[in-house]
Amino acid sequence: MATRLRLAPVLIVVTSPWLFLLVAMGCTFLVAARGGSGNPTAGFEKVELTDGDFQVQSPFNVPESQRFQYRNGVRTFWVHRNDKPFNTATHTNPRSEVRLRGHDYSSGVWQFEGYGYIPSGTSGASVMQIHNQEGAAHSTVLMLHVYNGVLRFYSGAEVEPDIYNRWFRLNVVHNVRTSTVTVYVDGKHKFGTSVTPSDSYYFKFGVYMQHHDQSSCMESRWTNVTLYSKH
Repeated sequence: MATRLRLAPVLIVVTSPWLFLLVAMGCTFLVAARGGSGNPTAGFEKVELTDGDFQVQSPFNVPESQRFQYRNGVRTFWVHRNDKPFNTATHTNPRSEVRLRGHDYSSGVWQFEGYGYIPSGTSGASVMQIHNQEGAAHSTVLMLHVYNGVLRFYSGAEVEPDIYNRWFRLNVVHNVRTSTVTVYVDGKHKFGTSVTPSDSYYFKFGVYMQHHDQSSCMESRWTNVTLYSKH
């Protein structure tokens, strides 16, 4: 028999120690939480984050609360395909995401960690980025896109299949000196590559619509987002 827990505004139905049904403002979906092995953060120092470091960017023509929620330690982001950009000065695609501010970096080894899920149906969206400084020749050195249930490095290499409807632990390591990025899912090494260097970098996460295979609604949810570094 399922155990029902209510944590406003989310209804959680627990059918086993690892299976949850969540009903939130965005989408309703089944989530299977899977543990992982390994600790990519070993040897790193945790970076202290405050609520003010989480800068939300969402479509300018609707209230932020209609595209973003922060409840019980969980940040939920969603956009619609026909939404506006996040301000009137840009012609970029719709987004509902956080820019981690106050922690731009230009040296050392930095790591993003977050626990997230992506409901089935979400497609054609970036859910996590390493962004270059404003005005750089290239906007990013890493974007993780979701297309039809597969997490990819941009629109190319597969990082993780079957990403839908389950909690996952994401760790992304950026070594500035060697210009490399490494991606771990549930503690397991999944992807690594060299990247084009830039002057400085920062992290983003949420949903940012891409240029093909977009669903009408795109959503991701994140909790326990942390940064780590070592020099």
